[in-house]
Amino acid sequence: MKLPRDLAGEDVVRVLCKHYGYRRLHQAGSHIILETETRSHHRISIPNHNPLRVGTLNAILRAVARVQLVEKEEILSHF
Repeated sequence: MKLPRDLAGEDVVRVLCKHYGYRRLHQAGSHIILETETRSHHRISIPNHNPLRVGTLNAILRAVARVQLVEKEEILSHF
């Protein structure tokens, strides 16, 4: 599946919080820090940029998919 080119950081944060049990800890500059305890402890930084660069989005999705034991395509289906 092709990665969307027009996703903002806030969109990614919204999906991860709603569907994957992440919660917003705080914001440091332009980066939003999320954390989850589901499956295992995981903390990730999401740039609050509009739009996110494709490589950055791919790295975020890959990290979340690895921790949550799902495919990247499943995460993308929520957008």
